Amino acid sequence: MVVQNFEVDLNKALVFQVGHLGEAYEEWVHQPIVSKEGPRYFENEILEFLTRTVWWAIPVIWLPVVCYFVYSSVLMGLSCPHLALLVVVGIFVWTLLEYSLHRFLFHIKTKTYWGNTLHYLLHGCHHKHPMDGLRLVFPPAATAILLMPFWNLVKLMATPSTAPALFGGGLLGYVMYDCTHYYLHHGQPQTEVPRNLKKYHLNHHFRIQDKGFGITSSLWDKVFGTLPPSKIDAKSM
Repeated sequence: MVVQNFEVDLNKALVFQVGHLGEAYEEWVHQPIVSKEGPRYFENEILEFLTRTVWWAIPVIWLPVVCYFVYSSVLMGLSCPHLALLVVVGIFVWTLLEYSLHRFLFHIKTKTYWGNTLHYLLHGCHHKHPMDGLRLVFPPAATAILLMPFWNLVKLMATPSTAPALFGGGLLGYVMYDCTHYYLHHGQPQTEVPRNLKKYHLNHHFRIQDKGFGITSSLWDKVFGTLPPSKIDAKSM
């Protein structure tokens, strides 16, 4: 199904085109098109609708779920200090998961038809159209499906009273991540920390796309040696 010298028509639905690129997909998807108007993904209107998510849907949908899980641990007698510690641990674990997914899954190299197609849906679309405001956060329907195995895993690793708080903390970390990610693309930070974080992330999109996998922080890039070189270092290479 890979077509030699295939050219993608940006005026048509993209998802089932990109697979035909074969080995050329890797280069094509990392040549960003900067436009707030996103492309069409599917001809089917329902599928197309499910790919579009406004950023504020993430906290509106998932913060009540976070509260439910955390409160479940409260009802089982967990003390406030213990509860706070578990939520913080959950957020911390999420930061590692965020880094790992971005580095090892979202940036996996593909060249087959279905490999390219799935990668484009998962993350390639974001690198091709990084300013598409309706495809920046993860669709809630997909998140709900993925939460089930993660919840079952947490239940296996923690006690009945601590599992909900730990899971709630991880989910809170995800909400913080998705909102931060949107802000880094479309916000105008006025203070140094968010300004540097925005610069760090946009560097990943437009300069060195195989480094700088952290979104909410550069912590795990420092730990695992994937920090992008500074401009001074890059010039000396």
